[in-house]
Amino acid sequence: MKAVWYEQNGDAGVLNIGDMPDPEPGPEEVRIRIVSSGINPSDWKRRQGLTATMGHPRVVPHQDGAGVIDQVGSGVPANRVGERVWLYQCQIGRPYGTAAEYTVQPAIRAVPLHANVNFTQGACLGVPAMTAHRCLFADGPVAGKTVFVPGGAGAVGNYAIQLAKLDGAQVISTVSSDEKASIAKSAGASHVVNYRTEDVVSRILEVTDGAGVDHIVEVDFAGNFKISQQILKANSVLAVYAAGTPPQPPVPLQFNVSNVNVRLVLVYDMPEPAKTAAVEDINRLVEQNKLSHLLGPRFSLDTAAEAHRAVEGGAIGNVTLDVGTGD
Repeated sequence: MKAVWYEQNGDAGVLNIGDMPDPEPGPEEVRIRIVSSGINPSDWKRRQGLTATMGHPRVVPHQDGAGVIDQVGSGVPANRVGERVWLYQCQIGRPYGTAAEYTVQPAIRAVPLHANVNFTQGACLGVPAMTAHRCLFADGPVAGKTVFVPGGAGAVGNYAIQLAKLDGAQVISTVSSDEKASIAKSAGASHVVNYRTEDVVSRILEVTDGAGVDHIVEVDFAGNFKISQQILKANSVLAVYAAGTPPQPPVPLQFNVSNVNVRLVLVYDMPEPAKTAAVEDINRLVEQNKLSHLLGPRFSLDTAAEAHRAVEGGAIGNVTLDVGTGD
């Protein structure tokens, strides 16, 4: 099979493209013919060695993807062969992710992909949608609450706006351009603030009649902490999925109110029941055709290094690799 891999940490130049033996599924595993491979910021950070060093002599990157099951191992029903699936958490604790024509994964990580979405869209559901789900619902429903989503044109932020809105929340978001404001509004944000041209704290307090927000889905903990201090209500939640750039806020964290729950979210370490709940809710909304997908640039497997650079450079939307035929 054709695959992308690296054998040392470094910039995108360490990525190689070539042939590898086709993998075979073991017990409770399935083999998937990959159609689309999703790339997340965590993928290039792992490749760079910022969040993980080499755990295996050779690593095929990428956690997310979508394709068709073509083989099953023992303990997996034979009728799963031919099933369209989306994949998540493919390269945690394993050497080979989805940047290849085939990948072998635990059957539980291969989720049925509804006909409402194509494989490119399916490759966007893992890290972004599941992270957004955990940030929002780990502490209960958000119906009737005011949710603040910085970076509403990002992959996680865009799903967070949609999921919060669908649950009955009012959503406020921040962006850096008119283009991104349009994206956040289309996702369901009631109010969008351009943090480059507006005073974020003043605008949020204005649109909430001075009350502030109940819940934050945070993309930049360090950079936005001074805003969070001033807009969170008492008994609120600050769910952080990205730490941002140093320096980090000093501990103990100081807020203007009491009883703030700061939750640090990493999708790979979520409890299995939380992953199951996220998968079930995401699939239900996909089946009901209620989720839209913020697709970004698409690259071929041969141009994986260019795709990684696009993600590092802040490309808008979910960046994917076209690996096989299907879409």
